[in-house]
Amino acid sequence: MFHRIPRVAAGAALVIVLAGCSSSSATTAPASAAPAAVGSIVMIPKQVNNPYFDVAFKGAQNAAADLGGTLTQVGPSAADATQQIPFIQTAITNKVSAIIISADDATAVAPALQQAMAAGIKVVGYDSSPAKGAYNVFVNQADTAGIGKGLADMACDVAPSCTGEIAVLSAAQTATNQNAWIDAMNTTLKDAKYSKLVYDGVVYGNDDPTISTTQAQALLSAHPNLKVIVAPTTVGIVAAAQVVESKSLIGKVFVTGLGTPKGMQAFVKTGSSPEFALWNVTDLGYLAYATAVQLVTGAIKGNSGETYTVAKVNSGAPYTIGADSVVVLGPPFVFNKDNIDQYVTSFGF
Repeated sequence: MFHRIPRVAAGAALVIVLAGCSSSSATTAPASAAPAAVGSIVMIPKQVNNPYFDVAFKGAQNAAADLGGTLTQVGPSAADATQQIPFIQTAITNKVSAIIISADDATAVAPALQQAMAAGIKVVGYDSSPAKGAYNVFVNQADTAGIGKGLADMACDVAPSCTGEIAVLSAAQTATNQNAWIDAMNTTLKDAKYSKLVYDGVVYGNDDPTISTTQAQALLSAHPNLKVIVAPTTVGIVAAAQVVESKSLIGKVFVTGLGTPKGMQAFVKTGSSPEFALWNVTDLGYLAYATAVQLVTGAIKGNSGETYTVAKVNSGAPYTIGADSVVVLGPPFVFNKDNIDQYVTSFGF
């Protein structure tokens, strides 16, 4: 389930940002005393210079400063699994201690990751899972079923009387996380509560602002009675809201999904996107790196049922590795007109 949050308390902390796309680059964490037991760790996002993944990387950098190790982020400039594979192969050649990866395509990157594991390199998935058997631990940002239900609930909330046609603007067609969330949303929509919502299907914007805009426009053209666009991608949700406003459809078509306070503040105020949600992306990066350290040092093996503690995440409460070696960061938060200004003002994101 999603957390419905009240007005922000002065001591609250949540850092998340909007996803986008840019060119390839490599960055290294600030120098720290790196225990030999940790060694070098490489982080491979779906695409570099993407603000969402940049914030996750900052969380991992914070963890590297706290826990030791040398952290580098490398990856493709576009969300393309075939472009991720050479970076995995280079990491194998460089004999890194661990790879932290958000898979553009779970199956496509699996052979290279399995080769890395066979070479003794620990593999941690984050954000979007590699295929089972191609990672030691996958750090999931939130429970898949919970995200799916949250998306259905928000669509129901913003659709007048929970009635009308809805459609999804997703990221890449091969994105493991997006597909799982959409499947979970569709399972939830079968409940009687949502019987007056009609699902018109899904289109893909590839986490590209221009493509997402074109696809949002196509949805509105194909479905003139559309009431809600659900975009479980921080690029797509902004593009969809911009299209709704550019076509003067505020109050007629609503947008919801996964976004950020700063990216969505204006759209909440106009009413084109009354509510949306997201998790703590900084903590996601921190937990992914900390999990890699636990694996590299032998503190955990990645087996279901193992527990471990990361002092600066989850209020110090232990994490338990679940089925398929998955660890869940925690539930997302819902943002709306009652809390959006406080989050943007207090934390600037």
